[in-house]
Formats: sequence, structure tokens, C-alpha cells
Amino acid sequence: MIKKVYDKSNSILELRGLVEKRQSIIDVINSQKSSSIVKNDPLLKQAISDLLSFGKDSDIHDKKVFYLRDHVVEEMSRLDVSQYLRYLRYRYSYEIYPAIKKTTNYPPLVQIEPTSICNYRCVFCYQTDARLSDKKNGHMGVMSLELFKDIIDQLEGNVEGVTLASRGEPTVNKRLGEFLQYMSGKFLATKINTNAYLLNEKIIHSILEADLQTLVFSADAASEPLYSKLRVNGDLERVLKNIDKFHQIKENQYPNSQLITRVSGVRYNDQQNIKDMEGFWQEYVDQVAFVDYNPWENVYDADKNDIVTPCSDLWRRMFIWWDGKVAPCDVDYLTRLSNETVINNKISEIWNGKMYTNLRNVHLKGARCFKDPCSRCVVV
Repeated sequence: MIKKVYDKSNSILELRGLVEKRQSIIDVINSQKSSSIVKNDPLLKQAISDLLSFGKDSDIHDKKVFYLRDHVVEEMSRLDVSQYLRYLRYRYSYEIYPAIKKTTNYPPLVQIEPTSICNYRCVFCYQTDARLSDKKNGHMGVMSLELFKDIIDQLEGNVEGVTLASRGEPTVNKRLGEFLQYMSGKFLATKINTNAYLLNEKIIHSILEADLQTLVFSADAASEPLYSKLRVNGDLERVLKNIDKFHQIKENQYPNSQLITRVSGVRYNDQQNIKDMEGFWQEYVDQVAFVDYNPWENVYDADKNDIVTPCSDLWRRMFIWWDGKVAPCDVDYLTRLSNETVINNKISEIWNGKMYTNLRNVHLKGARCFKDPCSRCVVV
């Protein structure tokens, strides 16, 4: 069931039902390639050159090849054409820089957890580890609005990718609506993940009134008892009712919303089927997808492996926990790789600072086997 490696650059296994809009986007970008913005931006110039060089003979499995993946096409199609270059710049640094091991002043994407607390205990999740979820161990808490605002102020104008999710369920934070309001309109690639159990009309309106790009409902099955076996403490009937409510409010009260809705599940066992998932969920969301299973829940206890490929997340994203602590990845859910915090430290300085530099060098030397939990992790 466990793969040799977990390829973070291509974790969405199946995503269907997208409208083909790729060529029209490429045509617009082609018409913008001679602009002064492009001429004065080496990153953007290279991104456009690589994109326009992509052809039928290009190897899409080559991580250094840049093209518009299906879900990226859908995201871009909902933007104004005047925002294409901004988005393209972000996407190139997100996809290609981890492959060529190049860093920017800021991480391409920052993942912020409004809370580390979760109401579920999914079988494939690190919440099943009492070292994390037991409150006495100090990992459980809720981010303050003041800290969130400070993080967003640093990211605005420097980062496009911001995701609200990580170890916990975002809707547990009762100030989530204020979080969404504060970050609205400041980024081009924002996403929030939720198990939908705690959704209510207030939260639904907060999400729809914010300028979010993607809302992911985390669900892994289309029937009981499989759903509750995977998402322990969950209730498929309640979740379905909440997602249906979200769909109805979006359709009836926010007809011009550009928000992409997606049901995304973790492919954990052979009982799960994408066709069943699509048949059950497609009435309520724009997209249905699976991501591959990665054994997050037991990385500290897993056997050491012989993987030497550097982890791409060291060049792709930063994780910021509810209390301001910074983690280089969410596989290290007990934060053993980092002592960094955004309290009194700048995000850009941490990203280019000693902790990240040393860890990148260890991975580049093929020595991740000497770092825990890197030595037990399968993410590349």
C-alpha cells in the first residue's frame, strides 16, 4: 500500500471534468510576452519561454518541464487576463524551482494552520498520534488574529500561494471568518481545506465573501461504513448535508463566484473508487480528485529508508503553525527539524536562513538518512 516515494510535485492522481481552456490562456500569455513587465523580470521571461516551448514531444514526467496542468488551467481561467503573468510567475517558482533547487526571497507557497486541533481522527493522519493530539504535550492550540494579520502583511505582494490548513481543521477556529476577510483580495492562489463537519451558514458566507480560489472538502468515500472507517468521528450524512448547503448558497446567492470547489480524498485502500466518488459528489462540487496516500501518521516510528532524493518542499513551501512556529514540512508534525518562529523573525529571513540552508544542503548531499524524520520519510 505504501509507495517507495511520495512525489509531492504530482500528488493529485485523478482530476476530471475540467473544461479545456489551455490554448486560449497560452494565446493570451503569448501576446503579453513582449511587455515591459516580462522584459524586466528574468523569472517571468524564463517561465513564458519554457511554457511556449512545450510541445507534443515534451516529457510531462520531467519535473523540469513547465506546462499548464489541468487544475492550473481551471484556476487561471477564473482569473482576469491582467492577472495571468502574476499567477504564472508564482506557478513557475512553485513547480520548477523545487526541481532545479533554486530559492526565491520568499517561499512560493505558505501553508498556515488556523488551528492544530481537529475533530476527526482519520486513520491516515498524524492526529492519531497522541504525541501531537494530547493537549498536555503543547502542540494543540488556535492562532490569534493578530499573529495571522502579521503573517499576511509579510506575504502580501511577495507570495501568491496561501493555504489555510495543515495539522488541524480550520473551521475549529472561531475567528476563521475574520482571517478570510483580512486576506481577501491579496493573493491569486488561495485555498482552504475542511472536512465540512462543522460548516454552518455563517462560515459558508465567510468563505464565499472572501476572495478565495479553491475550497477543498476532504472526503475519501462515497458510502458508509467506509467513510467513517477512514474518517473516524466523521458522519457522511452530516457532511453531505453541509456540502449540499454550501452548494445551494453558492449557486443561489453568489452566482458570480469564481471559487473552485473540490472533493479530494486520500487513496488509502482498494475499496475506494474514483467513479463511485464522482457519481456521489459531482452534483455538489466542480471537481472530484484523489491524492496518493503518504504514511504521515507514523513517520517517527517508521523504518529508515534508503531514499536520497532531496525533498521538494524545501524549495516549495513553508508551514506556519498556530503558535508561529515554522516547519519545513507537515510530515514533521512534531516540529523536530526546526526551532524557528515568525514571532520576532521575518518570513523571508527564515526561508533564506540557517535552518533552511542547512537542511537543503543535507538533502542535496544525499544525506537525508542522517536527519530524522527525513530518514524515515518517503516524500521527494
